[in-house]
Amino acid sequence: MENLPAPPVFAGEDYGFWLSKMMTYLNAYDLWNTIEKGYTPPKGELPHDTSVSHIKKLKEEKTKNFKALTFLHFAVSNTLFPRIVSAKSAKEAWDTLKEVFQGSERTKAIRVLHLRRQFSNLKMKESEEVKDYISKLMEILNQMKIFGEDFTDKEIVERLLISLPEKFDSKIAFMEESRDLAKLTVTELIGSLQAYEQRLMKRT
Repeated sequence: MENLPAPPVFAGEDYGFWLSKMMTYLNAYDLWNTIEKGYTPPKGELPHDTSVSHIKKLKEEKTKNFKALTFLHFAVSNTLFPRIVSAKSAKEAWDTLKEVFQGSERTKAIRVLHLRRQFSNLKMKESEEVKDYISKLMEILNQMKIFGEDFTDKEIVERLLISLPEKFDSKIAFMEESRDLAKLTVTELIGSLQAYEQRLMKRT
């Protein structure tokens, strides 16, 4: 048997992050399609004229299903395992977890609205370091991506610039005069802010 790394284990918290990790894990072993399509075993005996290629395909689908289901069994804690133990297919187990921990479309919409509000209202404190503030901001963005929300570099740069405290005003003014902010990437802005912060710290 292949020497596979263990899948990420879900214990009932941070479902969105586990979902993202598990999707990548299953894709790595060409099993995500099995989750999406599902698996239904053929009923009764196969007709005598069934082609060899079709039999081979059915066998491959069955193998992939139980391989994905095995991964899911190992990817949940012992307390959550009873929720999926009776599932006959990987898709059934996956959908059960999704229904319980992600909730309905209405719940999802409320969560996205809450994250958008957090993103819009987030402000960096005077005493806060750039790296800590960026970490907080990126955590919100990553959670939103899990729910299908996405942002361009331009949108993130704008949000960052208007949420900075007064001590960065001169830096922002200089950047506005010296370069096209519409072409500024998030990585470039973060690097520039951290360098400016270090200069401020040396002065004080």
